[in-house]
Amino acid sequence: MAEQFPLRLVSSYMLAAAVRHLVFERADGQAFAFAPGQFIQIHFHYADGKPTKRSYSVATIGGGDATPVAQIEIAVSYVDGGAATALLASLQPGDTVNASGPYGRFCLFDNDANQRYLLVGTGTGITPYRAMLPQLRRVIAARGCEVSLIFGARNEQELLYDADFTAFEREVAGFRYYSCLSRVPRALPRTQDRSGHVQGLLNELQPSAERDIAYLCGNPNMVDEAFALLKDAGLPVPHIRREKYISSK
Repeated sequence: MAEQFPLRLVSSYMLAAAVRHLVFERADGQAFAFAPGQFIQIHFHYADGKPTKRSYSVATIGGGDATPVAQIEIAVSYVDGGAATALLASLQPGDTVNASGPYGRFCLFDNDANQRYLLVGTGTGITPYRAMLPQLRRVIAARGCEVSLIFGARNEQELLYDADFTAFEREVAGFRYYSCLSRVPRALPRTQDRSGHVQGLLNELQPSAERDIAYLCGNPNMVDEAFALLKDAGLPVPHIRREKYISSK
C-alpha cells in the first residue's frame, strides 16, 4: 500500500458552478515534489466504513523539475450524491484529509524531439496542463517547438483557469490557446475560439506523424474519439498520451 500523508486545507474557491479549486499543504511538514501531469489520491471511507479513494491531477504551477512545492492544488468536479463531493465540499481551512502520491506518467518526456505538442482537455482534464506551464515555457525556449492547447467546454464559464492560459499565451511566443465551446460562444469572442467539439479543431490543425505529440485528458468519449482521429492521421500510439477522467460516486 502506498504511504499516506495528511493534507491540510489552506483555501478554496469556486472555479465554475460545479468545480472547486482547493489549495492544500502537507500537515506533517514534509516536502512534496511532483512532475507536472502527475496526480494524487485522496483516501477516505464511505458511510459504511469501506475505504475508497479518488484521483486528482496536481494543478500547482511549480518549477516543473521535481523541486518541492509548498502547496498542492487540485480541481474537484461536483458529482451529485458523490461521497468525495460530500467530503471535499465540506472542508474548511485547517481541516485535513489523507492523500498519497504522486502517481502517473502523463508528463512531458525529456527525450521528446517533436516540433509541436497538441494538448487537449475537457473539464477538469485541463488541470495537468496548468501545472505544465513553466515546463512548457522552457521547452519552447530550448527547442523552438510549438504548443497548441485545446480546451473543450460548453460555455466560457466552464473554461477553468482561462485567465492563466490567456496570460501565458500573451507572454510566450509559440503557445496557442484554443477554446472549443459546444453550446454558447463567449460574450466577447476570441480569434482562436471555435464552436463545437475539440475533434473538429484537431482536424483543422492537421495532426502530423512527423512533427506532433498529443496529450488527451478528460471525458472518456472525447479521449477515445480524439485518439482514433490522431491514429488515423498517422501518429504512432506512443505519441498519443492519454488520461481519462471518470466521475465516481
